[in-house]
Amino acid sequence: MDKILNDKLNVLTNNLKKMEKVAIAYSGGVDSNFLLKVAKDVLGENVMAITISAMMHSSREIEESVNYAIEYGVNHVLCNIDNLDLQEFIENGPLRCYHCKKFVFSKIKEIASEHNIKYILDGTNLSDLDDYRPGLKALEELNIISPLKNAKLSKEEIRILSKELNVATYKKPSFSCLATRIPVGDKITKEKLRMIEEGENFLQDNNFSQYRVRVHDNIARIEVDKNEICKFYDDDMINKVNLKFKEIGFKYVTLDLNGYKMGSMN
Repeated sequence: MDKILNDKLNVLTNNLKKMEKVAIAYSGGVDSNFLLKVAKDVLGENVMAITISAMMHSSREIEESVNYAIEYGVNHVLCNIDNLDLQEFIENGPLRCYHCKKFVFSKIKEIASEHNIKYILDGTNLSDLDDYRPGLKALEELNIISPLKNAKLSKEEIRILSKELNVATYKKPSFSCLATRIPVGDKITKEKLRMIEEGENFLQDNNFSQYRVRVHDNIARIEVDKNEICKFYDDDMINKVNLKFKEIGFKYVTLDLNGYKMGSMN
């Protein structure tokens, strides 16, 4: 293992040892899966994974998180919430992510407190600081600890270390809250979230590796990895995608020729 990476991993493990007992906000993605694996190796049974199940998350992602937690043999709490109870989430203003994180992590803190767990961790990493993330302020206010960020681990380094440690998600595509597919200022509804999830599930089922379905009123703007745009040169694929997205509820179906870009709605 590269010395710099090994040093960062040592910083991470030493920081975890000091905490003794932790709860991890767990989505089953690249970052939280890596953090859960390392924490379990360091702290054993003194690790709890807490997954929030809500319409802002794909049901497939939730199911994967449950399966990974079983594989690791950790105590896993699955908590159902409804983000649409939160007016600031529905209104989808510039600080939506801040209000949503505050709502979600307050619930996670409640669960941790019920189990006498003082330290609550999340998977924020160094690369996240390069994007617009108002939710990070909420984490600071709630004293949520971000061990990956504190160990100065980037997303790419987490993938490399995940592979070294045989964490299955080392090459899993990045995913995010479904609400990020809706332009700021456009109201969030159950119907929009449903349409996004069904569209993205369809793209996944057709072997696209990185994708987003952005919603502009009744228009779907599909983003895929630039290397996969060529799949749409095939008439059968075009017709299949067009038909499916119209069945889902979109009136118009478009392809973004810029390809997938993280945070393109920011």
